[in-house]
Amino acid sequence: MREPIPPSPHIVIEARTCPLCSSRNTKALRIQKPNMSDDDFESGHSGASNTYPQQCSALRKNGFVMLKGRPCKIVDMTTSKTGKHGHAKVHLIGIDIFNQKKLEDICPSTHNMEVPHVKRTEYQFVDLDLQDGYLSLLDDAGAPREDLKIPDTDLGKEIKKKFENGEGFMVTVLKAIGEEQVIAVKPMN
Repeated sequence: MREPIPPSPHIVIEARTCPLCSSRNTKALRIQKPNMSDDDFESGHSGASNTYPQQCSALRKNGFVMLKGRPCKIVDMTTSKTGKHGHAKVHLIGIDIFNQKKLEDICPSTHNMEVPHVKRTEYQFVDLDLQDGYLSLLDDAGAPREDLKIPDTDLGKEIKKKFENGEGFMVTVLKAIGEEQVIAVKPMN
């Protein structure tokens, strides 16, 4: 005799009709996949999403948009007239805000595009770890931050030069879709 199957909300025992003899004595086990609400709980606040939808025709030059899954600043935008398929099309050209690559997309003007939440924060430069390449920064409240690497660009070279000369300066950090990067340097006020 078999051991009984322990009760589980994910295993369902069903009475079925046998396809060969038409008897209703056949029992079948069906494993029911749990719904996410059965055992997973996720929470977030109103700013939990990295993007929000915006109608393509409402986008503007110098604004931000997601192109090919990357956050971009719109550098050019042209709208074509409606054709025989009904929608006016918007041709967007953008520059990735983190790696400066040029990306393009075409979207019907009435459709929604994802727009990233972009946050710009100023930090006071404190120190630079030349071995690891991590910056030591202070925010407006005086809280330290040491998790940003120096960029591998001309901006990184400028930061190293200012550090070696003992200059005091501020760095601007851009944050979008979970990525952060130093994008600018300016002298202290």
